[in-house]
Amino acid sequence: MSPVRPLPEPVAPLPLSDDQRRIAHMAASILLDYPDELRLSHWPAVAEAAAHLPAPLAERFARFFAETTDAAPEQLQRGYVETFDLKRKCAMYLTYYAAGDTRRRGMALVRFIEAYRAVGWTPSEEELPDFLPEVLEFSAASASPVAVDLLAAHRDGIEVLRAALTGYRSPYVHLIEAVAASLPAISNEVRERYLSLVNDGPPTETVGLTFLGNLKPFSAREEARA
Repeated sequence: MSPVRPLPEPVAPLPLSDDQRRIAHMAASILLDYPDELRLSHWPAVAEAAAHLPAPLAERFARFFAETTDAAPEQLQRGYVETFDLKRKCAMYLTYYAAGDTRRRGMALVRFIEAYRAVGWTPSEEELPDFLPEVLEFSAASASPVAVDLLAAHRDGIEVLRAALTGYRSPYVHLIEAVAASLPAISNEVRERYLSLVNDGPPTETVGLTFLGNLKPFSAREEARA
């Protein structure tokens, strides 16, 4: 049995206004997505908007920018792929942590689609509906409590991602901390669940989720866009 890894301390939830939460979620959505030319062009405006958030959030966004400011676009893109495409515990898909590649994941993804439809949101056809930047954009644009409920319901996955990024000393951990700070406090039950996921990883039963498409890695998708 592998040793139990210590978990990073929980991020204290912040009392935020609806507008502050929307700004934080839109900023995190843009910065957590693949840093192509279009998204990188938005980074200065994101930095400006994030600087006006409450200090604990503004400081986390500022740390991310400080740790990435000297990187060329190619370095940012390569680092993104190496982190989120190639590391199993750094998946950007929320249902993956609890369901992995198992039959249960198909139903979990359908629930995301149903939640989007309930408030009239049309998700991107290029990504699965549980893609974290997509869910954050949904939260920012819809201003619906359904979005916050979706994120809170998958807090264990967000915490596994945060723990992994902490271990890799990734600048992206500051963004995940900002997201965690915008959500309700986690319960002991959730903490125990993500401790198990941190040490054991997501379920690995492989099944065909063909009705949801066969998404390529970020690098391959970016080549297709060019």
